[in-house]
Amino acid sequence: MNLSDLNAIPMKRKYRKRVGRGPASGHGKTAGRGVKGQKSRSGWSRKVGFEGGQMPLYRRLPKKGFSNALFKVTYDIVNTGQLNIFEDDETVNIEALKTAGLIKKNAKHVKVLAKGALSKKLNVHVARFSAVASQMIESAGGQAKELAAK
Repeated sequence: MNLSDLNAIPMKRKYRKRVGRGPASGHGKTAGRGVKGQKSRSGWSRKVGFEGGQMPLYRRLPKKGFSNALFKVTYDIVNTGQLNIFEDDETVNIEALKTAGLIKKNAKHVKVLAKGALSKKLNVHVARFSAVASQMIESAGGQAKELAAK
């Protein structure tokens, strides 16, 4: 076999089914749609959740619960061990964390958790702190200031 012979392979691509082109094609007359009924007509499409007239599942089940997703406040998490990348006496706020790549660019609220040792004296101004994290920052000589939620 040569690479130049590859195009000569019979039925390299399967032909698409051409329906409704006469009885000799094998897909003429009803064009593979069967006889009569809604599904044989043009424009038919199955509606999402339709069960043939039976009461659909989403209506048979009771409504339950409550979602507060519209007003939910989500916090990006930063650990105290990650704050060691900043210099001593530096002010760490949400913009500084974004430029350092510790949180996402679209983050609005940040919470600092106590995971890892903190060896720098930092002034940290974010939305929330865990109790142990604020103690760690203050014991290192820094300041942990919670910002008012907007």
